[in-house]
Amino acid sequence: MARTCVRYRCGECGYESAKWLGRCTDCGAWGSFGDDTPAAPGPVSAPAPIGEIDGLGAARVPTGVGELDRVLGGGLVAGSVTLLGGEPGMGKSTLLLQALGAIADRGTRCLLVSAEESAAQVRLRADRLGTLAPDLLVVSETSLPVVAAHVDAVAPVVCVIDSVQTVSDPDAPGAAGSVAQVRDAAQAIVRMAKSRAMAVLLVGHVTKDGALAGPRALEHVVDTVLSFEGDRHHGLRMLRALKHRFGGTDELGLLEMTGSGLAAVADPSALFLADRRPDAPGSVVTCVMEGARPLCVEVQALVSDHSAPIPRRVAQALEQSRLAMLTAVVQERAGVAFRDHDVYASIAGNVRVAEPGADLAIAVALAGARHGRAVRGDTVVVGEVGLGGEVRQVPQGPRRLQEALRLGFTRAVVPASTPDVHGMRLERVADLREALARTGVDGG
Repeated sequence: MARTCVRYRCGECGYESAKWLGRCTDCGAWGSFGDDTPAAPGPVSAPAPIGEIDGLGAARVPTGVGELDRVLGGGLVAGSVTLLGGEPGMGKSTLLLQALGAIADRGTRCLLVSAEESAAQVRLRADRLGTLAPDLLVVSETSLPVVAAHVDAVAPVVCVIDSVQTVSDPDAPGAAGSVAQVRDAAQAIVRMAKSRAMAVLLVGHVTKDGALAGPRALEHVVDTVLSFEGDRHHGLRMLRALKHRFGGTDELGLLEMTGSGLAAVADPSALFLADRRPDAPGSVVTCVMEGARPLCVEVQALVSDHSAPIPRRVAQALEQSRLAMLTAVVQERAGVAFRDHDVYASIAGNVRVAEPGADLAIAVALAGARHGRAVRGDTVVVGEVGLGGEVRQVPQGPRRLQEALRLGFTRAVVPASTPDVHGMRLERVADLREALARTGVDGG
């Protein structure tokens, strides 16, 4: 008969040891070790032909918040667990309360477990948002066993727990919010969601560097991880999927915080270009794809004399490594010197751009800022730049140009293989030197 291996685990950090320790060697906590001997395995399910298994996610529950549904691929999947993370004050609770109100308005039973606010506080927010649906039930509770009992009694289709860091199991080691408690609570909630075919949304806190607080295992056990970003001093909010088992992660949701809650941004491209100065050196408009949505944004660059021993390369809403690479390509392939200058580049509106379709616009902005020359205000620049200085085609080029044309841009600097777009004058270029000459920022 096989022997059961006795293990001990720290209730503060989750460190495991084969023997009991008075002080954790990993986090330094005293008296935090408890018995973590694995339980005997229960009955296991028998393998079945894949064609006879019921498909999970065939029917989705639309949340009624269009931008949230866009990121989720149409809505919530039964039995799924979604983790929504973001800084305090971003509006996570507001977003989920609006979604629950819209779902409950259709006669679907919903449960909101408020572990940080009282039920009266939730009622005040619901009054402001207009989400007083009779099928939306609210309970203020932090004990995980009690939460499970409420779920059994109510049998909701959708459940929100705000937040996972404040829900704890009194019988488990560690204080609420500790690594062990957060991990065990998340695993218990996932089991509860799967067994009841209930869609669960968890609110998660983030650390100072923007990462989700708690163990990394928290992100692995859930089905979907959403990031809710923005500036607390600005009304714009951006919703992204960092992980999504039921769809893609390339969609971007754009919402604006108003007095009556979060509202979808009707025309994001026009919003990002509203305050642009067309005659400013280093300012170039490009069009990027965020999932299925083309989005026109402004690339800004600034080149100044460096004061430190090593010139700086600073990127905001861009990949730092990509800015460094493009700076080197512009210098070596187009003859624009940056050796004695600091280089700064950003995307206006703080929309994070990671795709290579903005490469050519960044390169043109760098050259324009270095030579003090502006690109014509009716020009949009789209293309990928290779290490050899060649300009390469990007996916869905005509769709990007159609979006720019809608906003009033009539001239485009694009790769040589770009097909014609009615109403748009195309300046086809083969390499970086030609692109800088066509945009008038080559310094000649």
